[in-house]
Amino acid sequence: MTLQGGACRCVVTQAEAAGRGLCTMVERKLLVLFGSQTGTAEDTAERIGREAKQRHFQCRVEALDSYDVANLINELLVVFVCATTGQGDPPDNMKMFWRFLFRKNLPPGSLCQLDYAVLGLGDSSYPKFNFVAKKLHKRVLQLGGNPLLPVALGDDQHDLGPYAVVDPWLLALWDKILALYPLPPGLEIISADVRLPPKYTLHYLAEDSLHPDGDVLQPSAPRAVPSELHPFAARMVSNQRVTAESHFQDVRLIEFDVTGSGITFSAGDVVMIQPQNCPEDVQQFCQLLRLDPDRRFVLKPTEPGTSLPALLPQPCTIRHLVTHYLDISCVPRRSFFELLSYFSTNELEREKLQEFSSAQGQEELYSYCNRPRRSTLEVMWDFPHTTCAIPPEYLLDLIPRIRPRAFSIASSMLAHPDRIQILMAVVQYKTRLSKPRRGLCSTWLASLNPEQGDVRVPLWVKKGGMKFPADPETPVIMIGPGTGVAPFRAAIQERVAQGRRGNCLFFGCRQKSKDFYCQMEWEELVTRGLLTLFTAFSRDQECQADASGSG
Repeated sequence: MTLQGGACRCVVTQAEAAGRGLCTMVERKLLVLFGSQTGTAEDTAERIGREAKQRHFQCRVEALDSYDVANLINELLVVFVCATTGQGDPPDNMKMFWRFLFRKNLPPGSLCQLDYAVLGLGDSSYPKFNFVAKKLHKRVLQLGGNPLLPVALGDDQHDLGPYAVVDPWLLALWDKILALYPLPPGLEIISADVRLPPKYTLHYLAEDSLHPDGDVLQPSAPRAVPSELHPFAARMVSNQRVTAESHFQDVRLIEFDVTGSGITFSAGDVVMIQPQNCPEDVQQFCQLLRLDPDRRFVLKPTEPGTSLPALLPQPCTIRHLVTHYLDISCVPRRSFFELLSYFSTNELEREKLQEFSSAQGQEELYSYCNRPRRSTLEVMWDFPHTTCAIPPEYLLDLIPRIRPRAFSIASSMLAHPDRIQILMAVVQYKTRLSKPRRGLCSTWLASLNPEQGDVRVPLWVKKGGMKFPADPETPVIMIGPGTGVAPFRAAIQERVAQGRRGNCLFFGCRQKSKDFYCQMEWEELVTRGLLTLFTAFSRDQECQADASGSG
């Protein structure tokens, strides 16, 4: 597959067309492509899509890896929204696009008819700040693309977050785009006060088609290697607390059975787990919005070409939608308040929502929402008149999907065939809100008891960034305090099973008696001469450091 097989296929670029008065020949189509890890870039891409529709563009918003990159030669106008993860890495949902775009055999003029703009989202506390956006901008330029604006570099470290850059950049972008693609005669920009149609319409099925929910995840033999779109329903084998009951933190060693999944992994790899909302929150949400959780529906896109949510069954119950798809426990973004304001029938609530969604109201929004980590469900309780007026078909526009969580695999397939183990701290902390903040995935997993039935968890495995030496004679020094020891446990198990020595582990925690994870396992390996172990216990003042098995 190539972007182009011969000479440059364009005759006139869009900039040239505008200069020659030819822009009336061009369809007003805009493609917004995003690479997003945590959802911020996706949320920003959806915002651009809404603003495009206000300006009467036909607009599609897609993840980069969902888009057929071979079609890029046919696009005239594209906005890229890209986050940078880790140490300058592209997000998971743009890695295939990234590899393709940087093929050396792509002709320099492949994208000569493309007008484009790149918006980057990053964190300036990292050395490779917005590396992906910068590199993407240069590569598309190298392939002949015509940049409408310099690349924008949103920064999480700014007092106003990335919006400090995004807001003015978008205003400049629309000025550029409308100069190339003027509004058709008789049309004006749709006011920001006008609510746009939802992405999907929701069609309830007849009452007589109601039946028990049937949303329990059933085990099945997957046809291909499990992935985000096709996770494996792994049976939870054990869920063991490994910290003392008197210790403030609850840490679990959890084991899953992946027999028949086709999953393989090595030390350093990561298991992705798809969590779900707790039944109490689901019930509250349905009561607040006056929804029947057992009502069944089908979704239909409001515009041709819009794909249905891949992870939602058709038909679906309201209970399944809220339990498995809508992230009602996340801290809502600015776009949530903007859309919510359209439904408000209460003047005071509407004014507050509009303030939170304005550029001027970002400091107050941060104080209300981000600093105390207020959840979407809690915000909806704070705006009851507005919440009860939300049309159900807007729920998928309003609330993002639940994203999978990544855990370092803490076991080796050589030591535990057909098993995956994770070492997980249950997230719980206090803010100024009376109710403790809890991690969605860790709280859900900790609540599951495999001794009370067949407990299934949707999961899949992806390659991690940590690599261990291929040469068995190479000694390895590993430093992993707390739950950070998980990938090193997998590596030590793997190396021991292969007969490799030269394993040195530095482990630190608070107290030897309360959170010394896998103590008996380490000490046995020390006794057998297979591990050199150095420990440090920060709260045990009389013996802050100890070396074992070091000769």
